[in-house]
This record gives sequence, C-alpha cells and structure tokens, in this order.
Amino acid sequence: MIRLMLTLMLCACPLSAQANEVEGRRLFVDPKSTTARVAERLTGQARRDALSMARIPSASWFTDGTPEGVERKVRALVDRAAARREVPVLVAYNIPYRDCALYSAGGAKDGAAYRAWIRGFAKGIGDREAIVILEPDGLGVIPWHRTLSGELENCRPDGIDERAADTRFELLRDAVLVLSTLPNVGLYLDGTGSGWLSPAEASSRLIRADVARADGFFLNVSNYESNARLVPYARWISDCIALVNRGGLEPRQCPAHEKGVDDDNLAAASARTAAAYNQLFGQLGVARDPALQKRAVIDTSRNGRGGWLPPQGKYRDAEVWCNPPGRGLGRRPTLESDEAYVDAYLWIKIPGESDGECLRGRGGPADPERGVVAPPAGSWFAAQARELVELADPPLIAK
Repeated sequence: MIRLMLTLMLCACPLSAQANEVEGRRLFVDPKSTTARVAERLTGQARRDALSMARIPSASWFTDGTPEGVERKVRALVDRAAARREVPVLVAYNIPYRDCALYSAGGAKDGAAYRAWIRGFAKGIGDREAIVILEPDGLGVIPWHRTLSGELENCRPDGIDERAADTRFELLRDAVLVLSTLPNVGLYLDGTGSGWLSPAEASSRLIRADVARADGFFLNVSNYESNARLVPYARWISDCIALVNRGGLEPRQCPAHEKGVDDDNLAAASARTAAAYNQLFGQLGVARDPALQKRAVIDTSRNGRGGWLPPQGKYRDAEVWCNPPGRGLGRRPTLESDEAYVDAYLWIKIPGESDGECLRGRGGPADPERGVVAPPAGSWFAAQARELVELADPPLIAK
C-alpha cells in the first residue's frame, strides 16, 4: 500500500480551503511547464487562457529519449519540485506500440529499450517524492490482446502477433518492480475509465500488471468522464481486485456496471452495482476495507462538464474522447479526498493540448464536429483551451 509519506500526503480527508495542501505538502507547479512555455508565444485571450492554466499544478509527461536523457530530464524536474517542497506528478509514456500507432503513436523501439528507459526514469527520481502515472492507455490499448471473454481486441499492429500482449504485461510488471522500490513514490497503473472497460476487465489487467506492488490505479486520463461516474467505478475496481485476491473470485465474476446510463438514472444504476458487490463480499466472507484496498487517482483536468453526448446517428465513430466540443476544466488538483477509494484528484492530461486530428469516422482532414483540422496530439489547441476555461466547473477566471 501507500508508503508512510504518501499515506499522510494522500489521505482521505475533508476538503479545506487549501485544497492543494496536505500536511504542509503541495502539488508542484512547474514554472517551466509546457503550458507556461506555450503562453510565451501566444497573445491576447489565448495567452491569458494558457497563463491561467499554467498556474495550476499539472503532470509532466516523459515520452521518449535515451535512458540517460530521461534520467537527466526527470532529475531536473524533481530537483525543481524538491527545492519548492512540492510534489511532482510524472507520467511515464513510452511503452512499445504506444496508443496502437494511432494519434499518440510512438514509444520505445522494443522491450529491451523500454526496460533501460524506465530504469533511467527511476534513477532520475531517486529518493525524492513523486507521484508516477505509469503508461496511460497501457492497459486499455494492448496489442493483440484478448478480453476475458476471449474476444480479440482491435489493436493488431503489423509485424507482431498475440505474444505481444504477454510482452506488454511483462514490461509493465518490470516497470512496477523498478518503480515500487523507490521509497517516496506513489505509483499508479492504468484503470481506464467507467465508459471503457468493465470492472472485471480492468481489474484482471491490473492484477496481471502487478498492481499488488503499486499504490493503485488512475482513471480518466485524456478523457472527460464526470466524477459522479468515476468515483463509484473506482470503488468497483478496488472491490473486484480485493474479491479476486482475498476471496478467490475469478475476475470475470465481478459484477459489471451499467453503461450508457443518463445522469438522471445514474445514482440508481450505481446503487444496483454496489449492491451486487456487497452481496459478493458477504458470500465470500471477505471484509471490505478501503484503507487496505487499492485506490484511485482521478484525472479531472477536463471533466468539469462530464462527457460529450454526440448527435445520435451522426457519426460512425464519434470519438467522444477526441477534442469534444463544449467541455470545461474540472476540479482543481488536490491531494485531499473525501472519497474512501480515491487518493487524489490530479490534472494528468495537460488541458489545452489536442487529443489528435479527430475524424469521427469521416474522411477528414477536418474534424467534422468542429469544422477545422485539429492540431496533432499533444500540440496546443487554443480554441479548445478557450472552451475549457470558459466552461470550467468550478469556474476559472482567466487573468
């Protein structure tokens, strides 16, 4: 579970006015962040929007480079955070076949390169404090992977075969082994989101990736799902892992949650799923204990308005995760949580950066919903940044 430092730092406590501060520690606001650097070349409202977001602690992404290069970059950032007595959030995003060669394609050239890279990443942290988000999409998009029901998923890159799925889990287990030995790191694996995998599927993958050595899992990275959907989903994944590990349950026996439920019926649907888990705990004689179970960190960078509901029947693939219109910044990052299964709310995806050149099943090149060609994934998207600031919930006033 969470080591002593993070047990204090990521406690389940009532929210205070200083939401970013716990036991004297604060999340790191990097004056050299990508958002701060973008603001330097912008003007007018676009600059004000970027500066407003640059003042809020966000994760720092490490996506490429040599082992020596990533070690230097991580060390420099962690040094800056330590000098300010703040806690950085670091994203390791370099696993082979990252994003299945789609909008965020890339990653290390092979397993050996990745193993060396993650060791450089870890050396850069050393014994300093950090929260590590290990490989967004790493368990959601797996090359040549079969689900619990035996269905072959859609990520099938050329030149490799179904052994690639086993390799993905081997690499993640190795990364977990390396990073979990660092004394002051909170480590989280990909739990996807409530609109994606079932709790059974997510838990099965987390267990195979050795979540037992990690502090928990992260949800909603680069997505827009509301906290009202993610908080119960976090509990169900945590419960499923506990029922498998302590009750001998097969992962596929964990109850599924109801997808596609509208907001008006969400509470009732969540209660039904919760009741199904309660029944299993009773049947198996397992005591639920959130203090001992795996917990989540939730990406709230862009979920202030919840997910996008596209016009019915308009798109063959609406890509609801890809630069959806009318979204807003979400809850400010905080190391405090009043939810038993949530360690923290973080801004992991950098708000204002594009999700990619969204085509929504059309021929492109323009996004048919926005009428423009969106910037490549990771590039600044001023129009979307304006929406996020303007529609933020809670409100954010650009200065």
